[in-house]
Amino acid sequence: MFVGSLELDVLLGDVRSLKQKRSVVRPILAELRRRFDVAVAEAGQRELYRRVTIGVAAVAADAAHVRDVLEGCERFVAELPEVELLSAGRRLHGTDDE
Repeated sequence: MFVGSLELDVLLGDVRSLKQKRSVVRPILAELRRRFDVAVAEAGQRELYRRVTIGVAAVAADAAHVRDVLEGCERFVAELPEVELLSAGRRLHGTDDE
């Protein structure tokens, strides 16, 4: 079993309130769940209007599959016109990790 995590630091476009931020972030999270079948959440920067940290997790029997899914998630967010991906960090844990 392999578990992968992805942390995305995202700058939002013209957002001036937390309500506007939610209206931008929620559809992104929903589409990541739907398209890639991953667990996803707003994981940081919750009090800032224009920044968000998105956490993504995937589990599979094959490490290559986990890597492919996380790369797809990163690419999806990077290609969104309404946001700018500032950084991305990936981790992969296998059954041999202690």
